[in-house]
Amino acid sequence: MENKMQTVHDVRKFLQRYGTLIYTGDRQGDLDLMEDELRELYSEWGLISAEEFRSALTVLRREREKG
Repeated sequence: MENKMQTVHDVRKFLQRYGTLIYTGDRQGDLDLMEDELRELYSEWGLISAEEFRSALTVLRREREKG
């Protein structure tokens, strides 16, 4: 992915490309599930690049800090 992800919406759209839809109604829970999915796509399946993985994690961590 050429453009870095900047928002949670960007991360959601990115995950949708791999068939993953996450919406539980619990913001923290959604962030946790998105991180789990990213880890699987990167570490277990090797489907995403290190850059995509880092970019998405940065977005999720920043969002967690907001509360």
